[in-house]
Formats: sequence, C-alpha cells, structure tokens
Amino acid sequence: MTKPWILLLHCPDRKGLVAAIAQFLFERGGNILHAAQHQDNDLNLFFMRVEFALDDASERASLREQFGALAQRYGMEWELSNQEQLPKVAIFVSQYLHCLNDLLFRHHAGELQCEISLLISNHEDARPLADFYKIPFHHVPVTKETKLQAEERQTTLLRENGVELVVLARYMQVLSPGFCAAYPRRIINVHHSFLPAFTGAKPYHAAFARGVKLIGSSSHYVTEVLDEGPIIEQDVMRISHDDQLGDLIQKGRDLERLVLSRAVRWHLERRILSYANKTVIFN
Repeated sequence: MTKPWILLLHCPDRKGLVAAIAQFLFERGGNILHAAQHQDNDLNLFFMRVEFALDDASERASLREQFGALAQRYGMEWELSNQEQLPKVAIFVSQYLHCLNDLLFRHHAGELQCEISLLISNHEDARPLADFYKIPFHHVPVTKETKLQAEERQTTLLRENGVELVVLARYMQVLSPGFCAAYPRRIINVHHSFLPAFTGAKPYHAAFARGVKLIGSSSHYVTEVLDEGPIIEQDVMRISHDDQLGDLIQKGRDLERLVLSRAVRWHLERRILSYANKTVIFN
C-alpha cells in the first residue's frame, strides 16, 4: 500500500484556506484521510496538517510544484512529504545511556519510522549498545581545545550519511551556534527539568535544593541559546520530602525517556509546526 502524503503548513489566517486546500487535493484525485487545524488568534496565524492518499503517479510527480503556486498565493510556509523513503537519523550520546537504550528498543520494535544511520559519542560507553543493534558507532572525543575539530568531524559524518534529524540522547556537550544553524528545527534535545525552570547542567541538584514537589523533563528543538529552543513535550512526576537527590535522578530518567521518544516520534510523523519559539503538535 502506498504511504499517505503529509502536508504541514502555516500562514496568515483568512477565509477560504481549508476550502482551497481541499479543492486542490480533490482536483488531483487526492483522498483526505485525516486533517487537523489550529488558529493563533493573537498572531492571526493558521496551522494545518493533512494526511491524504494520491494514487495517480502523474499527479504525484508534479504535486510539489503545483502546490507551490497555491502556497505563494496565500503566503504559506509549507512542507510536503510522502515518507516513501525513511528519514535518516543520527543519535548523539555521552555516558548516560537510558534514553539511547529506549530509542534503540523502540526503533527495533517498529515504533520509530526512520533509519538510525549512526551513533556519535564523546565516550566509548555506548559502543556495546550500537554493536548489539548493528548501528555504526563513531567515537568523537571532545575537549575545550578540540571542540571545533570535533564538530567538523561530526558534521562531515552527518553530511556523508544524509542525516535529516539529530537526536541528543543526553549528549552532555553544548553545540556551537554554527552547528545549530546548520540544522534548524532538526536537532531534538532532552533536558532533565521542566523548562524554563532549572536550566543548565545540574537541574536535579537545583530542584532538590529548592525543595520542589514536582520534577519534570522537557524535549525541545535546539537553538544557539542553551535550553531556550521551542518546547515539544514535557512531563512531570510528584515527589516528596522523603526523596533524596538520587531518587530525583532515578525517577527523572523515566520522564526523560518518555518525553524524548514522544518528541522524536512526532517529528518523524510530521506532527510538529514550530513558530515564534513555540510549537503546535497535531494529534
């Protein structure tokens, strides 16, 4: 069975947008399987995600070009994909392996529709997992003195493997502005706190010192400003005065696995639209 096409778009809100898109697909023999929309009234923006089937091969060949004319008329920013070819993903990791292990298992179980092309780490700890799942592993050490050279090696590997999405599965290095700019809205990080609270390297320590009653984890797109990118998913867990720092860290790891896997899956399924440092997540 041919995989459905997915259309993601946003543009200034106006009357007739849904009708124009539906008419465009109808005239080309498209069958809408699912559609969702959202309006931001404050910014007067319209958002839409459409899944549709298109069996006519001649229409498929020119669909992007034809839709481009419609998109220009309405000032749309848009993305059209049919996912016949699985997107290629690279995972970066350091020494905490719980998120990596979860992603690899979910991929193996068929939950993440992608090709994990390579694993990159500044430590050797993840090599056995990579070998078990038969994923190429690249050890790229990073020090303050070699950070630039390390990133050049990493970007070369990403380019050579045609990587579309980079997932930071507890990769404990800050990416340079240049690296972030090369992959806008295509780097997903997991942060071990409920952003915007407790940014930085040791949020569980800060949460414990503050005596919070809830801990959380957040997944977000990476920008050049640390921990300030558009948030994709968050989750929380209640704790009590009985929980010590180690308990917070242990419980937090469950949250980290969940929010990162959800964010990656939604990105792969083209369910996320990012704007004004926020996201719209379509069900």
